Amino acid sequence: MKIGLETESYHLQFITGRMDIFKFIQKTAELGLDGVMINIVKWPGLPGWGTLESFEPEYLKRVKAEIQKYGFFAEIDTNGTDPDHLSQVIEVAHQIGADVIRTYTCMGEYDAARMAEAPTNIKKIVPLLQQYRIKLAVENHEEELADEVIQIIEEVNSPWVGAHCDLGNGMMAWEDPVDAVTKLAPYAFTTHFKDHIIVHDGEDYRVCGVPAGTGNIDLDQLFKIFVEKSTLTRINVEMCFPYAIHFKREPGAGGVSKVGEGAFKVEEPPYDLSVIKPLDYYYPPQELMEQMIEDQARGVEQSVKHALALRDKYCR
Repeated sequence: MKIGLETESYHLQFITGRMDIFKFIQKTAELGLDGVMINIVKWPGLPGWGTLESFEPEYLKRVKAEIQKYGFFAEIDTNGTDPDHLSQVIEVAHQIGADVIRTYTCMGEYDAARMAEAPTNIKKIVPLLQQYRIKLAVENHEEELADEVIQIIEEVNSPWVGAHCDLGNGMMAWEDPVDAVTKLAPYAFTTHFKDHIIVHDGEDYRVCGVPAGTGNIDLDQLFKIFVEKSTLTRINVEMCFPYAIHFKREPGAGGVSKVGEGAFKVEEPPYDLSVIKPLDYYYPPQELMEQMIEDQARGVEQSVKHALALRDKYCR
């Protein structure tokens, strides 16, 4: 099993201009990993496409060369099912040598209309996926339940369209991680390996990212499910700390109705509420930026260590 790293793991360094895609690829190599997952979802106020500065051929050629320098696999993270957008992303993936593209249907909140149109949209780009031998992986991205992702995949009915299995995102839809991963594993082309806790911010409960192995998701069991129930050959670490988000569906939507047990056990927030509220973690104030950049870097190291340990345990 190869272990990769998603650019989101260093989002604070990217949004402050301290890291670009070339430094990220080099850092991934320093961590002893096998590949990169490059997020190209646009960030507000920043030029380019997420962690890629441009879609220009010469720039993408440089990115591909850096990826190949380390013998890495490459994947792309995007969003939406608009056929024109996905066609453009497929062309970019082809130019940098990426063979899997992650996408998701909803954009911040659950949207039944977007879910309903997704299969028709995706069917339109299947011929291009086939032409370039690139797979599209539909993610359970905070709003979508595993069964809803599977329904899209089965309606498209193509060997080029499968699932992106995020270990923690189902929690935002009140779905237990073990249930979500068990359902999605047989369809999975790729993953986001992460850990979560539940916190209360003085107003409501939030799902909060933490370094892998320090939260309440049973990562050991989930890694074992991937090994035994999927054909995955890659696990991508997406270290979502510091990050917290509100629940996106009604309690019970995914089978869990309340917080308190298992993955939904309530813990103390990572930072004192008088200093920063969880929903402000992703874009922290300037006076906290240095500390949180350092905390994020340590979190990546912890998460990578945990993923590698599980690989050693289950993949010998």
